[in-house]
Amino acid sequence: MDSIIDRDFPDLGRAVRNPAPLRRWMSAYAAAVSTSTAYDRLLEAATPGDLDKPAKTTTTAYRDILQRLWFLDPVPAWTPSRNHLARLAAAPKHHLADPAFAARLLGVDAAALAGAEPARRPGREATLLGQLFESLVTLDVRVYAQAAEARTGHLRLRGGDHEVDLIIERNDGKVVALEVKVAGAVTDADVKHLTWLRGALGENLLDAVVVTTGPEAYRRRDGIAVVPAALLGP
Repeated sequence: MDSIIDRDFPDLGRAVRNPAPLRRWMSAYAAAVSTSTAYDRLLEAATPGDLDKPAKTTTTAYRDILQRLWFLDPVPAWTPSRNHLARLAAAPKHHLADPAFAARLLGVDAAALAGAEPARRPGREATLLGQLFESLVTLDVRVYAQAAEARTGHLRLRGGDHEVDLIIERNDGKVVALEVKVAGAVTDADVKHLTWLRGALGENLLDAVVVTTGPEAYRRRDGIAVVPAALLGP
């Protein structure tokens, strides 16, 4: 991360004279991993109480260069090619190239994540551990989807009535939907958004899956698959 600021930014024509604001912005982005938090809220989180905040053009340049370096790797909102769902949100979901970067930027290690309950992020029910787990699963799934020449997105309705963590779409428009849960067991509440999506897409939904931290794979009575992250593969 030091070399990104000290070398890569200048190599791309954007020397960083004062790295502190950039580091704070990167940390704010890391805290928002696996969410679609607006960029103005990221800036506010990076500069709380500062009257002289970086200009939007500056933070936009940060974001663009970090994406060119593949340090930021956001998941775009899913735009159906064959299905017409109303009120789809368009904001991407924030992800880094590896969730380990987020953990480092936030100063947490394995013991901190596995120990006491991490602080919950504003406006989110998920813990930081849950966010990083989702980011890890997203990294794996995107690799496998790319190998299958499929696209990866996320689904969220404006207002947050329904959201699905990952949508994998084939070239024929048919999809696999995945939810990610830091849990060994899956409840009916955990699959409500997948059940809704199955009703909305019908035969265009090839399968619906909940990826967990559990010990075994199985299929629920409602047909939704439960798959441990350790068993994910192409």
